[in-house]
Amino acid sequence: MNEKYKVLKDIFGYDSFRPGQEDVVDALLAGQDVLAIMPTGAGKSICYQLPALLLPGITVVVSPLISLMQDQVQALIQMGVRAAYINSSLTENQCRKALANACEGMYKIVYVAPERLLTPGFLRFSHSVQISLLCVDEAHCVSQWGQDFRPSYLQIQQFVAQLHQRPPVGAFTATATQRVSGDIKRLLGLSSPLERTTGFDRPNLFFEVQRMEEREKYPCLAAYLEDHPEASGIVYCSTRKKVDEVYEKLIGQNIAAARYHAGMPAEERQRSQDAFLFDQVRVMVATNAFGMGIDKSNVNFVIHYNMPLDLESYYQEAGRAGRDGQPADCILLYSAGDVRTGNFLIDNSEPPAGATPEEVETQIARQKDRLRQMTFYCHSRYCLRGEILKYFGQHQGREGCGHCSVCRPEEQRASVVKLAAAKAAKLQAIDEKDLDLDKLQKLKALRLSLARQAGVPAFVVFTDATLRAMCAHLPQTKEELLQIPGVGVRKCEQYGAEFLALLQTFEKE
Repeated sequence: MNEKYKVLKDIFGYDSFRPGQEDVVDALLAGQDVLAIMPTGAGKSICYQLPALLLPGITVVVSPLISLMQDQVQALIQMGVRAAYINSSLTENQCRKALANACEGMYKIVYVAPERLLTPGFLRFSHSVQISLLCVDEAHCVSQWGQDFRPSYLQIQQFVAQLHQRPPVGAFTATATQRVSGDIKRLLGLSSPLERTTGFDRPNLFFEVQRMEEREKYPCLAAYLEDHPEASGIVYCSTRKKVDEVYEKLIGQNIAAARYHAGMPAEERQRSQDAFLFDQVRVMVATNAFGMGIDKSNVNFVIHYNMPLDLESYYQEAGRAGRDGQPADCILLYSAGDVRTGNFLIDNSEPPAGATPEEVETQIARQKDRLRQMTFYCHSRYCLRGEILKYFGQHQGREGCGHCSVCRPEEQRASVVKLAAAKAAKLQAIDEKDLDLDKLQKLKALRLSLARQAGVPAFVVFTDATLRAMCAHLPQTKEELLQIPGVGVRKCEQYGAEFLALLQTFEKE
């Protein structure tokens, strides 16, 4: 058996390569540079991990996130491959120990944060070992036209230049426009690279955009989750405050959820991530700080509660759904306020270290141009899949994809959602003039009695707005009562029986 197929089967457990993988592996083994653009879930990591096991010496992998490195190293160790990472999560003593172990041949693959490349300790290490392959993960971070520009990625070419012998360089990313691809080749100094784009299309993903008022979004989300009770997925929000708000509402409805954003302590973020990965909760509410490198195959949906800042981020985040190849939903809930939020986030973003005022101004202008492209997508009357593919330089036929909310509006996943949103908006717009005031007073009397028994103010039981909604719609079952704004699972359990008994007498009348 060919050696690469033996490693593919024995270490990674596959009998054959996916499209594009074998060409990349062969090129790196032959000493050729590579630029590989493969969508999330296409198996990019095997493209450099497999050659690393067959080449002599050590493979260095530049990676942008601590969590991404840790997950990759842990996965390799589980497969019996010795690997290590060097980043700020380690003490200086731990870094020195890891590099010393690598020098002694303990590791075949060393992951490193780009900020560490030019430090004295890592340079000493790189001069004392044979580096047979250098790979750059999330390579779009080198481009100021990319969505995740990291100035430290610009140090990679300088690091390669000071090596005693230049190894082949592999650059890997899931999303790159033609302009970003050009930047990757130029800024990483790739020499006549093999270029492989396996295609951005993910046929198993259903794309949908729903335009609505901000207040309609949570009823949308709640209705989708109710309609898909077994589904597991991610809800992306644009701000930490919105993450906390949506998370609290889901918990209040007794939906198993976790949250993740950069304002949380590291230990709490790790607990949330583990709870989602191990299916202890079915919904992760997060900012874009969550997800890069998360290899969870059974994500059935990704719902963007707010519009992302650019199509690159949207497609990368949406692409975390359906990695097992099963049908999955990618739904974007858009409101006009998302554009204002996006502009605010761009205007108040931290400028790259050492950037001149002119460079900062240029960067902001590029970000706002990408935001406009994202907004155009949300208002498109054409095939949503086609719009995404066109943005990344690919084209499909004029007939459309037949698998998005524009091509097949009758199949839109949010049809239940829109009804729920309209119902919520109607409930919130109830006029007192249209209510039976005698029934409303009886509801208030019951509320006062229950509040006195519990020793709390009356509004703590239910607000007047909630009582008016009950009066207008006369719910008769626990399920119907839970549809009333302000009635959560806990309050329904605590007070629901008494209120339903009264409401059922109204219905008899």
